[in-house]
Amino acid sequence: MVAKAQTESDVAGMRAAGKAAASVLDMIEEHVRPGVTTEQLNQLCHDFIVTTLGCIPAPLNYRSSPHTPPFPKSICTSVNHVICHGIPTDKKSLKSGDIINIDVTVIKNGFHGDTSKMFFAGDPSVLASRLVRVTQECLYRGIESVRAGAFLGDIGNAIETHATRNRFSVVQEFCGHGIGRIFHDAPQILHYGRAGTGMRLEEGMTFTIEPMINAGSRHLRILPDGWTVVTKDHKLSAQWEHTILVTGRGAEVLTARDEESFG
Repeated sequence: MVAKAQTESDVAGMRAAGKAAASVLDMIEEHVRPGVTTEQLNQLCHDFIVTTLGCIPAPLNYRSSPHTPPFPKSICTSVNHVICHGIPTDKKSLKSGDIINIDVTVIKNGFHGDTSKMFFAGDPSVLASRLVRVTQECLYRGIESVRAGAFLGDIGNAIETHATRNRFSVVQEFCGHGIGRIFHDAPQILHYGRAGTGMRLEEGMTFTIEPMINAGSRHLRILPDGWTVVTKDHKLSAQWEHTILVTGRGAEVLTARDEESFG
């Protein structure tokens, strides 16, 4: 089985969850600055999700497998060379020039909305700025390839082609995923691959596209906390994510923010 909105009610539920998740990223932007800790960002997001939105932060106490510890925070904060699943902490403040991915998933009336965005704390380096921009473009290229009748491989190929043309590398060990009433569902959405291969996309499918792009090699390691994923060469990494609904005309971006425009 794959994640699929079976009814108009399901679609409405996914739209509402996606809109709620997007609003968290809109809210937190003004707070991302040098001197703030990732734990402070986590607390702001947690309070907004629970109190203002009346939603549940899906990452809090989430287990990816019986062998991993529960994730201890409400959002993921991945700074500089952290690829994904960074755990918020009060031990270190953001510095000017840092880049940070804030990954938010909310549960609203049983449906999940999952999205992430890159932020700058102060003025980024030329390399950091280019990496963040190209990674967002990779996400958009992937979204543009989505339509009923297309293939999963079309998404990965679009992302990988754009990343490698810009001399960046694509993380292969982590991928997008089906989403709906279940946080992580089938299918897996690889961010690399060959066009015209893999599962055919069907109208009503709901999944995330969330490319992780490295400035250096694609290789990674997982820290002893069981969650934090970093680049093996300690070079920068960036990620952007949206939750997508496959429609007869293409893709509906359920977590689109006001600053974005999709045809």
